[in-house]
Amino acid sequence: MKNLWNDGEAEKLVADYAKKGVARDLALRVYTTRLLGGEPRLVLHGGGNTSCKTRATDLVGDEWDVLCVKGSGWDMGVIEPQGLPAVKLGALLKARSLKKLSDEDMVALQRANLIDPSSPNPSVETLLHAFLPHKFVDHTHSTAILAIVDQEEDSEALSRKVFGEKMGFVPYIMPGFDLAKAAADVFDADPTVEGLILDKHGIFTFGDDARQAYDRMIHYVNVAEDFIAGNGKPRTEKVALPARLAKPAEIAPMLRGAVAVARGEGRFDRMISDFRTSDAIVDFINSAKIADYAGRGVSTPDLSIRIKTGPMALPAPDADKVGDYKSVIRQHVEKFAKDYRAYFETNDALDDVKRTMLDPMPRLTLVPGLGMFGHGRTLKDAKIASDVGEMWIEAVRGAEAVGDFRPLSKADLFPLEYWSLEQAKLASNKPKPLTGQVVLVTGGAGAIGAATAKLFADNGAHAVVVDLDGSRAAEAAKRAGNGSIGIGADITDPAQMRAAFDKAVDVYGGLDILVSNAGAAWEGRIGELDDATLRKSFELNFFAHQSAAQNAVRIMLEQGTGGVLLFNTSKQAVNPGPKFGAYGIPKAATLFLSRQYALDYGAHGIRSNAVNADRIRSGLLTDAMIASRSGARGVSEKEYMSGNLLGQEVTAEDVAQAFLHQALAERTTADVTTVDGGNIAAALR
Repeated sequence: MKNLWNDGEAEKLVADYAKKGVARDLALRVYTTRLLGGEPRLVLHGGGNTSCKTRATDLVGDEWDVLCVKGSGWDMGVIEPQGLPAVKLGALLKARSLKKLSDEDMVALQRANLIDPSSPNPSVETLLHAFLPHKFVDHTHSTAILAIVDQEEDSEALSRKVFGEKMGFVPYIMPGFDLAKAAADVFDADPTVEGLILDKHGIFTFGDDARQAYDRMIHYVNVAEDFIAGNGKPRTEKVALPARLAKPAEIAPMLRGAVAVARGEGRFDRMISDFRTSDAIVDFINSAKIADYAGRGVSTPDLSIRIKTGPMALPAPDADKVGDYKSVIRQHVEKFAKDYRAYFETNDALDDVKRTMLDPMPRLTLVPGLGMFGHGRTLKDAKIASDVGEMWIEAVRGAEAVGDFRPLSKADLFPLEYWSLEQAKLASNKPKPLTGQVVLVTGGAGAIGAATAKLFADNGAHAVVVDLDGSRAAEAAKRAGNGSIGIGADITDPAQMRAAFDKAVDVYGGLDILVSNAGAAWEGRIGELDDATLRKSFELNFFAHQSAAQNAVRIMLEQGTGGVLLFNTSKQAVNPGPKFGAYGIPKAATLFLSRQYALDYGAHGIRSNAVNADRIRSGLLTDAMIASRSGARGVSEKEYMSGNLLGQEVTAEDVAQAFLHQALAERTTADVTTVDGGNIAAALR
């Protein structure tokens, strides 16, 4: 591992922060924390922590000795000074004389002594940092270090062999007060050590300045890496792969459906899946022992909040038997869930603490020959699970190279996964109505499509914005936010339509909602309209809807968790306007298409609804068209746009609200919702 300290960069950061009133110690603490946090082999997504001991002034001007320690929720790779809240050191040091201190009281003690009461909670390992006398303390979960300590045999003896007497060794204790005292006792027994190896957990290094602590971290990680490289055993045999492997996109919807959490009849908490592969990933996952490795657990305990008790391993998918693979996936998921329930029930019964079991679904799936899928309620969580998977592979590979990978037992893992302090972090992430769901919107860059994509994203969905203009689709996806994507496609071309849906599977693992919204109008009296124009209108205003629905249903059936088809059919479907037959006739067909899907696929939990909207400012009803039509009728543009029973203009956002309502109405299908401010002639009879 490369030492990234750079004097010029460090001093520049110190100078920049000095202009903002940040002292040198804290600025350098930020600098090396970012160096550590930017290396995934050291820390991932909020893991690890650092500190420095310095002086700080409170709100009334009193100066205190403080510990500036990483705050909960901050990512070391992008940390700012406010992510290292200052805690009065004296009170923390007094705590060492206590015989016991509950986790809740430990948090209360730390919060009660914050210089700034609005600061985030200090790290759960704050007391360990405080009890060590050094000015700068660094802590990571280095994969190389974990390879040394995740061993079946005496990991302390191996640690002594690798690091000599310059590193103390702390037997495994769950993070908190007891670990802090034990680590301090190990240091006191030999104050010449330059760091501490924590069994089944990670590494601490310390120093008189930021660079010394950082240099020691990189040095001892390199010692571990060199030992692994120089003492590796021959690799294990590989699993036999089928002659033709199924593609990731063929199995992704099956897998995504299998890991969805059933919440009652027809209701699911769905997951997003992130597929990850590389030569290194596939080489490891192809081991004949991969299921055994996966069953042994996580490489460091804090990963349990990301991938639970460890990955799930599947057999390699045969392309010639891909139709049978769904049942194979279901069997493995059911076994994983059954084992997880047993793990919870067995360990929960050991005390009187009241706990609620988390969902039992895997968060990381290993597929020989292909790669791995990270699962999460959001794309961010799914990507985190994949990131964790890559580092799990790194740690297991190293542990197996020098011994036998044996991480913390699941009995010891349970108190950490169900630790009140960790559960509090997860409880704060309340899901939105569409969290975990994927929506594809055609005509997504237009007024209605863009408004719909944004509203659905605001409610938790990841949106796939499809439009003929790819750049506008990307812009609409960016405005929608929540990890949405834009795709350029001519949806009258079946190949391009298929590619758009395949992209949804590639990025998110599947699809839950279709908003088939794209359309365009051609004018002319129907008896004088040429066939080419009418056929062109049917291609976009009917057949494209059918093509979109077919692709959506194909994915939804593989998932087995139902889904929603939503069609923009327009008031023209029931109340045709003069010279608008080329538009209204295919729209009428699309209205009945919606009902046919409701009829044919209701038994699969797939709902199908339509929205009839009228007079919406959009690419269909442009400002020029509004001026022309209002002028022809002898009314103002405002009067024309609000010419309905409510006397109010209807907007694209109003149509988006109707689509959202239909998406959330779990017991509604074959519905037609009118959004036009009131037009009796267009009301369904």
